[in-house]
Amino acid sequence: MPDPLNKKVLIVEDETPLRNAVGDILSFEGFTVFQARNGQEGLDIALKEHPDLILLDLMMPVMDGLTMLGKLRQDPDWGKDASVILLTNINDPEKIAQATEAGTYDFLVKSDWNIEDVVKKIKARLGV
Repeated sequence: MPDPLNKKVLIVEDETPLRNAVGDILSFEGFTVFQARNGQEGLDIALKEHPDLILLDLMMPVMDGLTMLGKLRQDPDWGKDASVILLTNINDPEKIAQATEAGTYDFLVKSDWNIEDVVKKIKARLGV
């Protein structure tokens, strides 16, 4: 089984308590964790660190998740194929369709999950 210690996860989320809680549990599980408060910070970290998975909130200040995802997909070397799971409180079919068109196929609606669900989905997506 692959070792989570070799896997990097970037959490892009403006809600500090949620970002820290998810980051703490992923660190405890052995992942290397990067955190960003908005889409611009997230894009900068993603393009520098090339995480194995990005947890990306849709609604954030400075740059929202869809804008970050679009810019990420413009990177021909790494970003176009980066693995992303969207975190959202909204159930907006139009935004979900936009994200799907940009190459995101996993969503977690924040009100529907607990941290253990997030860890399971990340491990499944990364094969660990």
